[in-house]
Amino acid sequence: MLMHEHKKELSPEHREELLRALKARFEENMNRHECLAWAEVEAKLAAHPENLWSLNEMERTGGEPDIVGHDIKTGEYLFYDCSAESPQGRRNVCYDREALESRKAHKPANNAIDMAAAMGIELLTEEQYRELQNFGKFDTKTSSWVKTPADIRTLGGALFGDRRYGHVFVYHNSAESYYSTRGFRGSLRV
Repeated sequence: MLMHEHKKELSPEHREELLRALKARFEENMNRHECLAWAEVEAKLAAHPENLWSLNEMERTGGEPDIVGHDIKTGEYLFYDCSAESPQGRRNVCYDREALESRKAHKPANNAIDMAAAMGIELLTEEQYRELQNFGKFDTKTSSWVKTPADIRTLGGALFGDRRYGHVFVYHNSAESYYSTRGFRGSLRV
């Protein structure tokens, strides 16, 4: 992967490779964005190339980003991680830095909130997670941390979601916990 040093910028070759992958996914999954045209999306990405780096991070870590909505008021397109399972390159992490630092032993390498911030994306909210599940069956073998309300986090908990038994569940765990099958899904507005 060729990226310019110290900049969140892709090389021209890598940018074209990413755009090809995004276009192919867009065309293969029209049910997620029936009334949208790729040419308009591509023009928006060209006008805001800084977002390509974040989309590449989503792609690089296994998120398979795709458009799931268009904000008519702002003109922004909404990308979510649409991989069937929680992105492989973002699993085995606790919820946030506070949780990571509170662990006495067997600390994971990272946490979901800091990883998302470094990628330039946001964790999906519970509402967004449930919305994603309308487009298919996601997290049938894994689970994904979701943005946790402050009142729950203050008490030491964090929320995650998955799909089991034909239903979408969002429930809680200690924010310090981490599992090889739990990662996080993100969103990006372009």
